[in-house]
Amino acid sequence: MIGAVRLLNFQIKGRMVTKREMKMSKITLLDGGMGQELVARSGDEPTPLWATRVMIDHPGMVKAIHDDYFAAGATVATTNTYAIHHDRLERVGMDHLFHALHLRALAEAHEAAGGKGARIAGSIGPLKASYRPDLADPVDIAAPKYAEVAAILGPHVDVILCETMASIVMAEAVAKGAQAAGKPVWLSVSVDDNDGTRLRSGEPVADLVAVVAKYPVAAVLANCSVPEAMAAALGELKALGLPFGAYANGFTHISGNFLKDAPTVKELTHRHDLTPEKYGDFAMVWVGMGATIVGGCCEVGPAHITHLATRLKAAGHEIV
Repeated sequence: MIGAVRLLNFQIKGRMVTKREMKMSKITLLDGGMGQELVARSGDEPTPLWATRVMIDHPGMVKAIHDDYFAAGATVATTNTYAIHHDRLERVGMDHLFHALHLRALAEAHEAAGGKGARIAGSIGPLKASYRPDLADPVDIAAPKYAEVAAILGPHVDVILCETMASIVMAEAVAKGAQAAGKPVWLSVSVDDNDGTRLRSGEPVADLVAVVAKYPVAAVLANCSVPEAMAAALGELKALGLPFGAYANGFTHISGNFLKDAPTVKELTHRHDLTPEKYGDFAMVWVGMGATIVGGCCEVGPAHITHLATRLKAAGHEIV
């Protein structure tokens, strides 16, 4: 049980820090994973189109998941647009739906957010594939592709959330392209599961300093890596001098088979030890480090967000 008088202890830089010592903050509580939640609820066989395929086949399911995250305490709905890119749709002959699919995802987010005073984050995921910095196009080729998505999302969202960028080139391209939305840009990177100070490309997270100096970025985050790697990542992101945060995944690791062309999420393994309580422990450490944006990524669901909201309130933080 988490009571108002219980002291929550965290170990930061080798020192135990109590609740009373922590600075009470205003915390933006993101939602949790959408794609994996869709796959789980639909019961459908996963396809390379992932969450996009489920949204097509099960109208209203995206809204229902947004509803559950809002009920859990999240204050931001992340649109189900992460994987809607021409390159993925072209492979299955569905590129003619590119614009319509973005609008469908936006509509389901707005239907859930209506009347709640919530914000909507327009998600832009990597071109071609996740966790594949080796596939990244040069900035001058990739940025216009990201800009096309940002221009669709911009009028309908409060912020653009660029997610799971795995290299400096990918981060620069999406940061440049996302400006087309005319909305604040949050840049989120995926880090090495064994060394959170490095991107999945092997480059230092600290090298993002050149990206945020060149393009307007309102916040920097780390996402879709194991929670154990996030504290190290946040140490590097904090040094950039912007609002920062994290939302980890619940995979055991990113398997070699998932790094092949057109994989499905069947190649990734859900970890069974990451209970809502354990995830809350990780997230509260991030908040103790100064993070003001937290939530969850793949395999982190409504139960995790519910528990995290309770923990944040019990610690005296304001969820905004």
